[in-house]
Amino acid sequence: MSTEPIVPIAAIQHYEYCPRQCALIHVDGVWAENARTIAGTRAHRRVDSGAHRRERGVLVLRSIPLWSEAHGLSGRADAVEVDGRSVVPVEYKHGTRHGITADLQLCAQALCLEEMLGVPVRVGFIWYGGPRRRHRVELDDELRAQTLATAEAVRALLVTGRLPPAVDDRRCPPCQLRSHCLPELCARPEVADRYLAAEVLTCDT
Repeated sequence: MSTEPIVPIAAIQHYEYCPRQCALIHVDGVWAENARTIAGTRAHRRVDSGAHRRERGVLVLRSIPLWSEAHGLSGRADAVEVDGRSVVPVEYKHGTRHGITADLQLCAQALCLEEMLGVPVRVGFIWYGGPRRRHRVELDDELRAQTLATAEAVRALLVTGRLPPAVDDRRCPPCQLRSHCLPELCARPEVADRYLAAEVLTCDT
């Protein structure tokens, strides 16, 4: 039996956005709320309810547990639409599209569904609450390869437990873990040295 750690599907999205954020959440167990995460939680209330129903003739299953033994993945799908033998995962995001982070998460869900159900899953959708529109994602070979490569990068992170370096770029100001990451200090040794000298080493005991 393999002793390799199972990769949480959500970690794939976190890693693509920022490896350091991924490590803080999935290795160190750090979490904090901000306006964005609270808005996301509120937007997911209907999805997380687990209530299944038919919509426009399609059976919509919500909050579905997922796993893949072949790829070592585990997680949950916001929704899965079933129409005959057609299976389509749907991921819900409360904001707007930012790169392919959500695409990789959706593709990992599709890989799990294919293994669990034995049917091909060629397309998925991401619902963005900002524009209130669906974005169609073609689950092609290129996206699958990138998803699996990112999953392996996450697995290596879980094995080593090492915290990747901070970068301090445009991703940092809206990040809910900014106060734990301290990118302004960690990404710039000279700033960290000045901070230690002025704020830490000179404090009274």
